[in-house]
Amino acid sequence: MTTERVQALACIGNLKELPEKFIRPANERPKNTKPLEGVTVPVISLTESKGDLLVKEIHKACCEWGFFLLKDHGISSGLIEKLQDVGMEFFKLPQEEKEKYGNDPSIGKFEGYGSKMTKNLDEKVEWVDYFFHIMSPPSKANYQIWPQIPSSYREVTEEYKKEVVKVIDRLLELLSEGLGLEGKALKSCMGGDEIALEMKINMYPPCPQPELALGVEPHTDMSALTLLVPNDVPGLQVWKDNNWVVVDYLPNALFVHVGDQIEVLSNGKYKSVLHRSTVNKERTRMSWAVFCAPPHDAMIGPLPKLVDEQNPSKYSTKTYADFRYCKFNKLPQ
Repeated sequence: MTTERVQALACIGNLKELPEKFIRPANERPKNTKPLEGVTVPVISLTESKGDLLVKEIHKACCEWGFFLLKDHGISSGLIEKLQDVGMEFFKLPQEEKEKYGNDPSIGKFEGYGSKMTKNLDEKVEWVDYFFHIMSPPSKANYQIWPQIPSSYREVTEEYKKEVVKVIDRLLELLSEGLGLEGKALKSCMGGDEIALEMKINMYPPCPQPELALGVEPHTDMSALTLLVPNDVPGLQVWKDNNWVVVDYLPNALFVHVGDQIEVLSNGKYKSVLHRSTVNKERTRMSWAVFCAPPHDAMIGPLPKLVDEQNPSKYSTKTYADFRYCKFNKLPQ
């Protein structure tokens, strides 16, 4: 399957105007939907705050924003740098080498190198290429599809996975306690040790008309949690109180997104954050997102302890596979 890649298009030296398929509808264009000035997203330290105070800070951020920056998380800056280095090395490979890993979401082959993840009703295309693969559990990881070049890709990514699992476990404990539940509640409902971790490396090349395009259109993540590290080129914006808010770069911070599954499990107390990615005229933006999601056969619905006469269930209960199918095909849940 031959697919036009954004990176290859951006490398054409005389590209002055965007092809029509990348131009967003007027109501979505960054120039018509400018972000709010002077508002900053929550920043939380895993070490500065202790006990109940830390639980309250995270609870507040997840209820009000569905998003926060996490610092002092225990993942070394050196490891983050290595993760970014091996990802950047892949995208520097010749186009024919990258195409060996090409995916095909139209037939359910989501892992690999790609340029479009979901159906868009207007058939507009996002200004992004990506590499997507499952990291965990080991029984689901297809190492054949992981980049073989650079040769250190697997070793670095496996090391990062071990560290990110520790952070996710801690966050799920704190989120559970914020709901008045025991610390293991959310993790056990999401499949315990069978929880899936998925890596998506996003690559947004320089764009000739960034005011007309989006790297990723407004969406919520279907996962439970997303932990993302970007490079130093800003672009992420989150939706808060009917306005877009710019997320400023904070070195070595993890960008933590609440996803749809945590919103459902919490019966709407925690908000799945609507977000989008803008692009830059001069510089390449990249991000490394780890999606934490239940196994496909896990039944996900509001936790019984959070449902009563005053707080009736706001969501249906279904398998994560059914949820994914509806989300990918833009069907009602």
